[in-house]
Amino acid sequence: MKEQILMSASHLKKSFRQGRKNSFFAVNDISLEILEGETLALVGESGCGKSTLAKLLMGMITADEGSIYFEGDEISGLSEKRMRSYRPKMQMVFQDPASSLDPRMKIRDIIAEPLLAWKVYDSKDKVKKRVLELLELVDLKEDCLERYPHQFSGGQRQRIGIARAIALNPKLLICDESVSALDVCVQAQILNLLKALKQQMGLTCLFISHDLSVVSFIADRVCVMKEGQICEMAPASEIYSHPRHDYTKYLLASVPRLELPHLL
Repeated sequence: MKEQILMSASHLKKSFRQGRKNSFFAVNDISLEILEGETLALVGESGCGKSTLAKLLMGMITADEGSIYFEGDEISGLSEKRMRSYRPKMQMVFQDPASSLDPRMKIRDIIAEPLLAWKVYDSKDKVKKRVLELLELVDLKEDCLERYPHQFSGGQRQRIGIARAIALNPKLLICDESVSALDVCVQAQILNLLKALKQQMGLTCLFISHDLSVVSFIADRVCVMKEGQICEMAPASEIYSHPRHDYTKYLLASVPRLELPHLL
């Protein structure tokens, strides 16, 4: 059976001004496909353009050139009004759970926010029931609801961010350095959670990281990015056993040999 393409990008370019006269390409002629049900890891050092590419795919910024397709529909260049119908299907988990959660909101309101914004349910009881379901999915207890983000650890806050991101049953979840701010043990817990959610919900994931040791536990395919371009893309097993590009070999050689505990 042929694998279905959920999202694709063709010849994307995005430049930014650097100083008064100069500019540079953060994304320079990138083409890729994200297959339904897979976890595609996007790997590269800081400043290589990973987050810019993610924002382009999400429609948060507009490409200078190129096309983006989601479920076969071209979404590049759409107005915010026309893009609105695609928003629930594409959600993001951010790097810093502390800054991505409103410190003035209780957890019940944070998780319920997308449900209310998109008017998913017609009663408060149905919203609360869904919030409780989401808490259970990310292994948090009901007594979290009346607390505030600062009362949780970094790992717990990231679980809250994930619960909010999956509230609308998205098809694509983009994780932008979503475990890099956590210690190694907590990274393992969050990676296991993401893998479990992927199976339970049929999620497709774009997992962005600078750390190849983390990516090895979660990725089906790996896309290596350098200076705004893709230098290698292959199944994860090939990337780790037979890297072809010198930059991929350099990244692999730079990985600290740390064991992430308790990974399935």
